[in-house]
Amino acid sequence: MTAQDFEEIRFTSRDGLRLYGRHYKAAAVSGARPVVCLAGLTRNSRDFHDIALALSKGAKPRDVYTLDTRGRGLSEYDSDWKNYAVLIEMQDVIDFMTMLGLRDAGIIGTSRGGLISMVLAAVQPSLMGAVVLNDIGPVIETEGLARIAGYVGRVPLPKNWPDAARIVGDLMQRDFPRLSEDDFAAVARQLFNDKNGKPVSGYDPKLARCLSVLDGPIPQLWPQFEAMKRIPVLVLRGANSDLLSEATVEEMRQRHPHLSSYTVPDQGHAPLLRDEPTIAAVAAFFAETDERNESAAPSGAADHVSRLVSTSPLSTRRENSV
Repeated sequence: MTAQDFEEIRFTSRDGLRLYGRHYKAAAVSGARPVVCLAGLTRNSRDFHDIALALSKGAKPRDVYTLDTRGRGLSEYDSDWKNYAVLIEMQDVIDFMTMLGLRDAGIIGTSRGGLISMVLAAVQPSLMGAVVLNDIGPVIETEGLARIAGYVGRVPLPKNWPDAARIVGDLMQRDFPRLSEDDFAAVARQLFNDKNGKPVSGYDPKLARCLSVLDGPIPQLWPQFEAMKRIPVLVLRGANSDLLSEATVEEMRQRHPHLSSYTVPDQGHAPLLRDEPTIAAVAAFFAETDERNESAAPSGAADHVSRLVSTSPLSTRRENSV
């Protein structure tokens, strides 16, 4: 990742945590709605690097923002693990978007990020104008959640980056059979933070406690999902996913009048958003939703961020590598 790829955003949450985000500036002014990317339970902004570059430099360039929710990536860990909750993380997203003046934005929500998106639609619907749900829906399959609970906070810290790639391969090879060793190495760079050239945990291990307290049936989020009925939704599902079933996608289609879906072949939970067909599907979806809504709010990306620096606890700087 080069110094020209993105700008870093650092800001303070309402309860005092220092959080991290990125801004991929649109290559040209196009009037396209901005996009905000929200990562999975233990993931971070790095997961969206390829698709953010594609959307910001494509035929209809748009500003793309990514956020490391508290306890993930380069955001500060919370001293109280109980604050790793969807509602609190949603509030961080609201603060992030409000600070940047983003309304009627596109949202890409992967897994946990999609849950946040559904709740956000019920609480602050004006913030979103189109949503991509990446391998997540109102019904979470127990098998998939049990698998995730089995490794969160339990993955051994790798000795070096080749060891990190091996660990990632062991975790992903079954559900992502077409990934190469180079792919596993690239995903390892997304999953783990880099500290002095060595991989370290990319999330607070206390996130495991959020899963350990689950008891009984997992609540379904159909009312929150149906709050999205007014806006277009694209559902991505990994063909090998154990978290989002085909039956749930079909019911989502029955309940939502403007829902489309795309199945990512040879990928499980959650699709990596790095392959050209998936990126093209997402880009086409956002381009179509722009045309449906000519009143989409402009991103105001470059000069807007500069203006906010002087009026809020925000700092941006270029980064050479991650």
